[in-house]
Amino acid sequence: MKIAIVCYPTFGGSGVVATELGIALAGRGHEVHFITYRQPVRLELLGNNIHFHEVHVPEYPLFHYQPYELALSSKLVDTVKLYDIEVLHVHYAIPHAYAGYMAKKMLQESGIFIPMITTLHGTDITLVGKHPFYKPAVTFSINKSDVVTSVSEALKQSTLELFDIEKEIEVIPNFIEIAKYRNVYTDCQRSMMAKPEERIITHISNFRKVKRIPDVIKVFHQIQKEVPAKLVMVGEGPEKEKAEQLCDDLGLKDRVLFLGNSTEIDRILCFSDLFLLPSETESFGLAALEAMINKVAVISSDTGGIPEVNIDGVSGFMAPVGDVETMAQKAIEILRDDAILEKFKENAFKVASKFDIVHILPMYEEIYDKAYKSRFKNTF
Repeated sequence: MKIAIVCYPTFGGSGVVATELGIALAGRGHEVHFITYRQPVRLELLGNNIHFHEVHVPEYPLFHYQPYELALSSKLVDTVKLYDIEVLHVHYAIPHAYAGYMAKKMLQESGIFIPMITTLHGTDITLVGKHPFYKPAVTFSINKSDVVTSVSEALKQSTLELFDIEKEIEVIPNFIEIAKYRNVYTDCQRSMMAKPEERIITHISNFRKVKRIPDVIKVFHQIQKEVPAKLVMVGEGPEKEKAEQLCDDLGLKDRVLFLGNSTEIDRILCFSDLFLLPSETESFGLAALEAMINKVAVISSDTGGIPEVNIDGVSGFMAPVGDVETMAQKAIEILRDDAILEKFKENAFKVASKFDIVHILPMYEEIYDKAYKSRFKNTF
């Protein structure tokens, strides 16, 4: 099948999931076309089955903000016609579903009917999408999609509560590709990060307020009083400078490493013992899943879709949002004893294995096939 995928090309979860999905689909023999303003960060190789089409937005002084949606819609129309695309899969409601719908209508004028699958990832619904300026457009775009999926049951329920949705929403969870992790790094360079007796704790995010970065540091502050440890912070974002200042204020400057954005997440996680995810909300918790597949135990908040990923008392522990004391206490409980830590690490891997892409990919293929066969019918 010829599939066009529209996503953000950044380090964010939706872009990573969309890119990994496209790569896996290409591996199954599908022809995949990525359409976005820059080559996705996880898309390293192009080939016979994987193509990238860049969306150019011409600069015009007339526009205060350049019209990316118009450029994207036009690019979609051109790509569908040129490559005989059969299915359009857009990730993130804004502006991709809206642009996708406009492309569909333009294509219909040429007698081309292409089904559109919209996958909801999180902040497109819970943060940006519910803003009064965007809510009508988001509602319209979702309802005009042929198929709508969400990455967790929690996100599905949030969407139904926040919007007047007429479409059925199918839950297809985010995934991990276990095959990628079978070749364990022989040199994780752990000694470069910490002493042999020190535990390594990691946090990976976009450093936005919703991630509650100060809580990460406060939890670690309490941990290191009881257990020798180092904290590795991976990512960039608006809260990073404040985080660095907080570390300085708490006397943690020499115990916390800020690495910025990295394309070597797996190498970083391979020497980690514990992952902290105290977010205000998470639609799924993809960062936790990536940690777990690397045999890293997780301490998280109990919000959004996280409980669908991190099983309390099995792969790690959960606590209410903002409950730094409980998070620190549970972290120390895991880290203090080698045998307990090893048990949680093994359990984390077992739980994460349930989200292997070999289980999830057929769910998407089934939707593509159903949508394509029903493209002339109003059955969705």
